[in-house]
Amino acid sequence: MVSDESLVDLAGSREVIERTERVRAAKWDVLTDRVRLDSETVVSRDLVRHPGAVGIVALDDDGRVTLIRQYRHPVAAELWEIPAGLLDEPGELPLHTAQRELVEEVGLTARTWHTVIDVYPSPGMSSEVVRVFLARGLAEVDPALRPEPTDEERELVVRPVDLDVAVEQIMAGGVRNSLAIVALLATASARRAGWRGLLPPDRPWPGPVWSGAASSALPHGGPNTLG
Repeated sequence: MVSDESLVDLAGSREVIERTERVRAAKWDVLTDRVRLDSETVVSRDLVRHPGAVGIVALDDDGRVTLIRQYRHPVAAELWEIPAGLLDEPGELPLHTAQRELVEEVGLTARTWHTVIDVYPSPGMSSEVVRVFLARGLAEVDPALRPEPTDEERELVVRPVDLDVAVEQIMAGGVRNSLAIVALLATASARRAGWRGLLPPDRPWPGPVWSGAASSALPHGGPNTLG
């Protein structure tokens, strides 16, 4: 199959002529932008300014991925997910955030890291970008090195699941977390291709970055910021 290089997202911000901050919250903000689309059209768009995040597919030598089940209040459900975390530590690179979250959430380190996929979960209303890493060569860490869990993380259920079984559960409707679905299907596809096409873990960030978080440490793939 010949790839079509025209099927590539194009970075480039339209002119923001006015910005109003509606809500400033602990992790993200709500803004209203007036955006000039062309010489005749100006529109108002509400958006969530988000710091970005990482997710980790931790794949062991037996083909199992480490999943967690966590309570998510907005959807009133305990969801099966991959380990993940926000880019909310100033100056911390996405790879380092992923390595830290893997230790903190499931007590694992990894010898090799790749980028599987980058995704905009809700581009119609949020600037959030999530990078999904593939972590292999796993090893358990000393429990004493893990911080004490807090809040919902105190109730985490951690389970290694065969990747094929996880994909089956996705297709059966049992797993609904969007990041888990994208990450596991992309990883399964990469494995079928013999891991060809895996990307470097430090590739340029693909989209807008909230200037209040880790933006000073991120190599940008485009000119957009939401500072």
